[in-house]
Amino acid sequence: MEEPSGVRVEVRDHIAVVTFDRPPVNATSRAMVLATQQAFDSFNNNPDVRVAILTGAGKTFCAGADIKKRSSDLESGDVLQPGAHSAHSRAGREGFNCILDCDVPVIGALNGPAIGAGLAFLASCDYIIAADTAFVALGEINVGLLGGGRHAQRIFGTFGARRMMYTGDRIPAAEMYRRGLVEKLVPADKLMEEAMAMARTVAEKSPIAIKLAKRAMNAIEFMTLRDGYRFEQTMTAELTHTEDAKEAAAAFVQKRKPNFKGR
Repeated sequence: MEEPSGVRVEVRDHIAVVTFDRPPVNATSRAMVLATQQAFDSFNNNPDVRVAILTGAGKTFCAGADIKKRSSDLESGDVLQPGAHSAHSRAGREGFNCILDCDVPVIGALNGPAIGAGLAFLASCDYIIAADTAFVALGEINVGLLGGGRHAQRIFGTFGARRMMYTGDRIPAAEMYRRGLVEKLVPADKLMEEAMAMARTVAEKSPIAIKLAKRAMNAIEFMTLRDGYRFEQTMTAELTHTEDAKEAAAAFVQKRKPNFKGR
């Protein structure tokens, strides 16, 4: 019997909502990771999607690796077959890369625990809004695994990610908000309402400008200040030749709401 994907996708008003839905704790499976790739890849060159939200069903965002399944595979010897580890690892990292590489911004709506791979999915988003009951952790050290440290560095920096990797400590969303690592901290029952409001703000902008902005932000993340700003200038020059850029300027001068067409 084919395993359910564990991923739900809904698109409305140019906003895509991707929900991990693999009870009881949204632990990852191969089918779930592949469905995540398919979802975010489908937003590229798609005029119906201008921004996406990633969240989890129930009380957990994503609990990371399915340890019970992994333990069973180890006992059966399946993961020890030639090439099995490489194929599994490649599929796993592309599950995160598809979010980073997605043409449109992705808002992480942290509804509950994000552990291990769950933290890596979250850290691949453009920014985060969190429920006040949520937390993140790199729990691999406690179950005979490693991973997620590099993604955790995007949020917590070098020293914070190292401590998380070595200890498996939980970091509450409230502490993340205190440090300025999440954009908003809200009651759990208000999370999606707030996330949708944030998404609508992005969806109202020129879709071509937003895509160029994300391309620029991805490219400059590890550039020097000089090279990064030069790249941004290149993106700006490309944007100025679009109809949307001319419409934005005209709307500003005429004090009206712009009518963007994505070209």
